[in-house]
Amino acid sequence: MGKQKTEMLKGVLEGIVLAILAARPAYGYDITTRLREQGFEDIAEGTVYALLVRIERRGLVDVERTPSEKGPPRKVYSLNTQGRDYLDEFWRTWSFLSERLQLLHEGDEHS
Repeated sequence: MGKQKTEMLKGVLEGIVLAILAARPAYGYDITTRLREQGFEDIAEGTVYALLVRIERRGLVDVERTPSEKGPPRKVYSLNTQGRDYLDEFWRTWSFLSERLQLLHEGDEHS
């Protein structure tokens, strides 16, 4: 992944992960797998786990420990009400930014 793409992704990864959790609860490895299926192949598991710790501390998710077939129990994350509100705000902000960027891009094409 190019440096510019990596930097831009850092700014929106939290919203992407929250959107994944809005669809259904998941654990860290599952989230990483879903990201990779969506084309974010270069996302490191450590990046996802660090982000999960941050959103848990901020109270955006609920966490349930479930037994694992191998090793310690898994932490399953689910979006709570505060997280849904935050995700709604993320989508409003994303819409605003993407509309403005599209207008700038279209204006650039006409130059």
